[in-house]
Amino acid sequence: MARTGRPREFDKDQTLTRALELFWSRGYGATSIQDLVDALGVERGSLYGAFGDKRRFYLDAVRLYWDVYERHLTAALDTTPLLPALREILTHPARLDELVSEAGVPQGCLVGNATAELVPADEEATDLVSRSYRRFTDLVTEALRRAQAAGEVTDSARPEAQAQLLLYVVQGLSLVSRAGLDRAAALAAIDTAVDALRA
Repeated sequence: MARTGRPREFDKDQTLTRALELFWSRGYGATSIQDLVDALGVERGSLYGAFGDKRRFYLDAVRLYWDVYERHLTAALDTTPLLPALREILTHPARLDELVSEAGVPQGCLVGNATAELVPADEEATDLVSRSYRRFTDLVTEALRRAQAAGEVTDSARPEAQAQLLLYVVQGLSLVSRAGLDRAAALAAIDTAVDALRA
């Protein structure tokens, strides 16, 4: 039987995952289309055909990053007791030995990196990162609400405010880590934040 249409020259999902790693390692501005062509082994025309321009490709990578992160976040928050899981979430940017890019720079959070590079000038990027941050606070708020009801977390503040504070902690750590971070001091700060939630 004759084939109809051209076979795909590459796996789009796999290519996006590999592009995500490159963008995450180097940043949006420092990654050229030629860098992507060379690293992914895909012709320029095929990349444009599948993903559009570099900006569109990058935003698709950020969406993929968030989708994966949210799955891990949801699983972590669905544990009892909650505070050890929250500490694990917050310490992620401080584990520099596990999260260093090919350039020797901590990668931070790709959503946070997109905020620093594209927001507020790019409306679509602004909407993407704003929705990601809202999703983080919504998920953490619900987990904190359950932990308050169980008596594990203090009810001296609304869970929405507690979740917002944790967003600021994790994003601040992600950003600061890219300039170098005293790991012991970072972990001590995280422990202080987690202890403040304890009932």
